[in-house]
Amino acid sequence: MMKQRVLGKSGVQVSAIGFGCMGISYGYGQPMDRASAIALLREAFDTGVTLFDTAEAYGPFANEEIVGEALAPFRDQVVIATKFGFEDGDSKKGTDSRPDRIRKVADAALKRLRTDRIDLFYQHRVDPKVPMEDVAGTVRELIREGKVEHFGLSEAGADSIRRAHAVQPVAALQSEYSLWWREPEKQILPTCEELGIGFVPFSPLGKGFLTGTIDASTTFGKDDFRSIVPRFAEDARRANQALVDRLTRIAEQKKVTPAQIALAWLLAQKSWIVPIPGTTKVHRMKENSAAADVELTADDLRQIQESLAQIQVVGDRYPTQLAGRVGR
Repeated sequence: MMKQRVLGKSGVQVSAIGFGCMGISYGYGQPMDRASAIALLREAFDTGVTLFDTAEAYGPFANEEIVGEALAPFRDQVVIATKFGFEDGDSKKGTDSRPDRIRKVADAALKRLRTDRIDLFYQHRVDPKVPMEDVAGTVRELIREGKVEHFGLSEAGADSIRRAHAVQPVAALQSEYSLWWREPEKQILPTCEELGIGFVPFSPLGKGFLTGTIDASTTFGKDDFRSIVPRFAEDARRANQALVDRLTRIAEQKKVTPAQIALAWLLAQKSWIVPIPGTTKVHRMKENSAAADVELTADDLRQIQESLAQIQVVGDRYPTQLAGRVGR
């Protein structure tokens, strides 16, 4: 049984490490075949994972269908999170969080997920065209109707979080956070702490970089999102290798893997943080899940902190055209 955590004051109890389902069918090159993807998700459940994160935009739509089929046999024992907020469910088209669109997404997601309620319904990105009060109010109505259990936001800024929370309590905020992207520590984590909101870091392993399996010579296919990310340019990877080298040394001392150190570090930051690493491999999923049992001492954390302080991470985490969508 994996250790459990509660997302802020929401009462939502989940495994300390969740599962980010995106990469099964979207973002990192060739999608998995359906049977293997379903087997992987069921294996994750057997390993103790109870939080599964998907979105209509992953595919679009294919990811929710796989998640729905995979988790159907034990639906009431898991927490399924999905997202609305892009035009026609296509992240390339821009944001769309109009109330009627949110309702349509909820109804379609319920069918694809083979369920009668969405446990956690995130706005995927803040929509500058729709007041946050209208978004939160629509989700509040869906909660009253029993279609949704809890409201979440993804990559929202502190002001948007406060405005949403005033209308409908936000159970969780999902944003990128890891040893190589620590921006949330400035405003977002203090806001979550103050309001009692859980925090769900995506890309907790730096889109794979912190595992130590990517270096300056790695090549990415054109359908791999990392091929357009400045932080994954060859010279940036060469410069950022110093961070992975430090992480690897600490991991060797603890007799664990760099990925497990990176995840354990996140868990050590706050008791209401639940990372959602993704993978297409069963052995990596088990490695990630086992990070819940890695205890970092105050001395370990200090050593990591000192190592980080000496390293400048190189490269932006998003290309310019996507950077404007976050932190609003």
